[in-house]
Amino acid sequence: MELYTNTAYDAARLFTKAYSTSFGLSIRLFETSLRPHVYALYGLVRVADEIVDSYRGADADQQLAALEQEVAAALKIGYSANPIVHAFAVTARQFAIGHDLIDPFFASMRMDTKKTTHYTQKQYETYIYGSAEVIGLMLLKLCTDDATYAALAESARRLGAGYQKVNFLRDIAADHSIDRWYFPGCQYETFDEAAKRAIVLDIKKDFKAAKRALAKLPRQARQAIRLSFRYYSELLKKIEATPAETLRQHRVRVPDAQKLWLFAKTATEAKKL
Repeated sequence: MELYTNTAYDAARLFTKAYSTSFGLSIRLFETSLRPHVYALYGLVRVADEIVDSYRGADADQQLAALEQEVAAALKIGYSANPIVHAFAVTARQFAIGHDLIDPFFASMRMDTKKTTHYTQKQYETYIYGSAEVIGLMLLKLCTDDATYAALAESARRLGAGYQKVNFLRDIAADHSIDRWYFPGCQYETFDEAAKRAIVLDIKKDFKAAKRALAKLPRQARQAIRLSFRYYSELLKKIEATPAETLRQHRVRVPDAQKLWLFAKTATEAKKL
């Protein structure tokens, strides 16, 4: 079983790195022993995202339900024939990541199997909690004891929420192409500078609340999270400087060279800690 489990973690690492250069760089700054577990978390998230974002077949909801059932079964016995699910289950069992965090994630993913051009504020908050805030809480489980987890949980949620809202702004054009819209209070057709400013202000509040806790994170995770925070802060700056009309048509991104510079800066700081 050890060989299979190690291979499953390798698969999760390859899967995650293939889909995200920014997260791939951030994960490299986690303590070595934690990296496989972080890859396992993001590997499962990526599989679910593929079902609702790329596959999007008529049976997407059934595919997602099957994945959720497979995860639930693997959590009970500590094994799955799906390497990505297996890696996640082993990590979840080791770090007490339970259904209180996993179930909201799948609930949010189910929301994405339906064409949605209008969310109420409650739906918006529910979706963000399950798709982003619980991921922050899962990561926090990997590197804290119960007392530290309780103290930093709200900040982890705010950080995840801020990241997801930045993603929404970045992906407006792509989401519109698949009849998806998340922001309450405006629509794709009415998204303008005023709407963008209000959303950016909301994100900045999340970031401000989360930033206060960065220095309190355990050393084995602090620089990794700091790098992701710097990346998303730069992405938010680019979005803020981009006209709303342009965001409706094109995806904004941080250049790879800038990502590497942020990585080098943060990695150098880590050596001084």
